[in-house]
Amino acid sequence: MRRLGLLGAAAAAASGSRSPATMPPSSVMRAAWQAVRWSVVVPTLQLAVYVCAAMSLMLFLERLYMAAVITGLWLRRRRRKQRSRRRRLADEQQRMMLDDDDDLEAGDDDHCCPMVLVQIPMFNEGQVYRLSIGAACGMSWPSDKLVIQVLDDSTNPAIRELVEVECARWAGKGVRIRYENRSNRNGYKAGAMREGLKKHYARECEFVAIFDADFQPDSDFLRRTVPLLRRDPGVALVQARWRYVNADDCILTRIQEMSLNYHFAVEQEVGSACHAFFGFNGTAGVWRAAALADAGGWKERTTVEDMDLAVRASLRGWRFVYVGDLVVRNELPSTFKAYRYQQHRWSCGPANLFRKVLPEILRSDQVSLGKKLHLLYAFFFVRKVVAHLVTFLFYCVVIPACVLVQGDVRLPKYVAMYVPALITLLNAACTPRSCHLLIFWILFENVMSMHRSKAAVIGLLEASRANEWVVTDKLGSGKAAPVVARKKKQQVLRSRCCSTRREMHVLELAMGACLLYCAVYDIVFFGRDHYYLYLLLQSAAAFIVGFGYVGATAPS
Repeated sequence: MRRLGLLGAAAAAASGSRSPATMPPSSVMRAAWQAVRWSVVVPTLQLAVYVCAAMSLMLFLERLYMAAVITGLWLRRRRRKQRSRRRRLADEQQRMMLDDDDDLEAGDDDHCCPMVLVQIPMFNEGQVYRLSIGAACGMSWPSDKLVIQVLDDSTNPAIRELVEVECARWAGKGVRIRYENRSNRNGYKAGAMREGLKKHYARECEFVAIFDADFQPDSDFLRRTVPLLRRDPGVALVQARWRYVNADDCILTRIQEMSLNYHFAVEQEVGSACHAFFGFNGTAGVWRAAALADAGGWKERTTVEDMDLAVRASLRGWRFVYVGDLVVRNELPSTFKAYRYQQHRWSCGPANLFRKVLPEILRSDQVSLGKKLHLLYAFFFVRKVVAHLVTFLFYCVVIPACVLVQGDVRLPKYVAMYVPALITLLNAACTPRSCHLLIFWILFENVMSMHRSKAAVIGLLEASRANEWVVTDKLGSGKAAPVVARKKKQQVLRSRCCSTRREMHVLELAMGACLLYCAVYDIVFFGRDHYYLYLLLQSAAAFIVGFGYVGATAPS
């Protein structure tokens, strides 16, 4: 009734009984606003609510499906463990009798081990280059069957010299390590690895292991991954999980741990178990060289060359295996600037790749219809596009706009509260130690959704920043250092954070100001649904990020 009354009043004022010339200017403006409000603003917002509701349900059903799969996998593994426990006692005596024979067979296996190439791409990695090179050179594998290839695109002469000296030091110990430096950065990381595979010694290798400059594999990494590739000739990739050596450095790294743990514990696990496909993470994995060549090799058409290669290999019929209990240590970006650049690349690249591989997926005749549906709908559309857009549009645009129109738009509670709460709980279940950070994690993810959604749109439209590549800065705060030295380094970093002027971020501050205005407006004029409580918290999170109080300050 209220809406009909307002419509009638607006119509009467617009057409009405009094001439516009005789009406006060304020009445004319009020009548025009009411006409625009009910004919344009309210219907548009209501449509936006329904669109966001549909996207939220799509995301929720995808998460619910993956949760059901993970539960089934956990139950199956539990039954297997119970069966193996029953057999263990019966097999112990036989294993003890065959220990000597097994040692001889292991020695014979060393002579039959395939050639493995380890590629370590890096660019001005002055803080972490020793960690990755040392860990790769320390892997347990026959020395005559292992080649370490350091692909250094560094433009800093001092860092380039340090990396070359480190390679020469390991070469002096008998390790087959090759230092490769290019005069240009064409193709960035993809170009460096493509050029590395053209070397004469690389062509002899059957498998290729890849580690970014801050990754530190354990000594048994190849012993646990290469047999999986040799056992099944249809497997192209074995991917390991990441473990973060600096997860406790600051709240930014704790938040990243929560997000990435869900990615590895759920998304990668489900992709491997149900579809034999998941997005290659670009590091901590071993490729079959034949599969890599069959897929067309490395291409730099997007900033996610690793995902591009995985999709092309999958369309050629190759399968992937994820090993969740094999972890490789690495470092998370601890500065907000580095994290923001990383998230731009991780959000823009998949959206841009989706645009480019869509025709290839539709034309492919080597994969089933179910796998095509998984690639197009679940992997790309829901996870790489919808997940970013719905978070920003709904929580940072639609809800504040609904507050400004004072309840004239119907906003279902299941869209605003129940579905997002269930999605959040499914994410948080993978990192129970950080449950006390859940509220701030939600608010921070909403702030970051502004950058992610913008990057996804840039990727879909292939705008000017679609191919922007900024290397993620790392501080080298790994657990390879002694505990005392690591604690001293963290204290120095904290002191620098306090004494250094923090960088301000304009977009986050503007977002915080808009949300604060909407919260105050809701308190003063409406407030019936208590949306101001969320808006106040969200604006506070945006101000915290905007004033630079998330993450460490990078040392000079």
